[in-house]
Amino acid sequence: MFQSTQRPVRRRQTVVIASLILVIVAVLLSLAMLSPILWGPMKAALHTPGEADGRLADGISVTLDATHLPAISGLDPELREAMLRAETDAAADGITFEITSGWRSAELQQWMLDERIELWADEELARQFVATPENSHHVTGDAVDIASLDAQLWLIDNGSRYGLCQTYSNERWHFELATEPGGVCPTMLPDAAG
Repeated sequence: MFQSTQRPVRRRQTVVIASLILVIVAVLLSLAMLSPILWGPMKAALHTPGEADGRLADGISVTLDATHLPAISGLDPELREAMLRAETDAAADGITFEITSGWRSAELQQWMLDERIELWADEELARQFVATPENSHHVTGDAVDIASLDAQLWLIDNGSRYGLCQTYSNERWHFELATEPGGVCPTMLPDAAG
């Protein structure tokens, strides 16, 4: 009697297909579990805001004259003028101002916050150093970050003569136009979270 060979072939095909499906599901589950580790940095690299968002390259600082950059041209004109007046007087003491951050787009601010949350795995800690876009004075062009310790200390000691104040006690590099020239700086907030 003649026996069909199609049934065993179909059974083998079904077993192979089912095995492949199980392997694919297992791989997808593994990737899902590793997603913060693998996909987080990839996602950040794919969606990194650029110069048009006010981002300066890592490790780069610029002067207040770099008005071709949105980070500087986006600053509030009164803040920039106060910083220029202070910089002129600081130069007499051998101090130069190097800006590491000025105006930022809301997208850059959110990206910076997300990056810190991911890096530190602690949103509360991240928000102490990076404000939300809704609360950031960088987004409105009302804040500037200064690079060198000498310039930071000079501004802490002399900035109020120009209306410039350190506004967060945990960020000696962050300055805002927060009083009238010659006025008293307001009490510092503990951090960017308020």
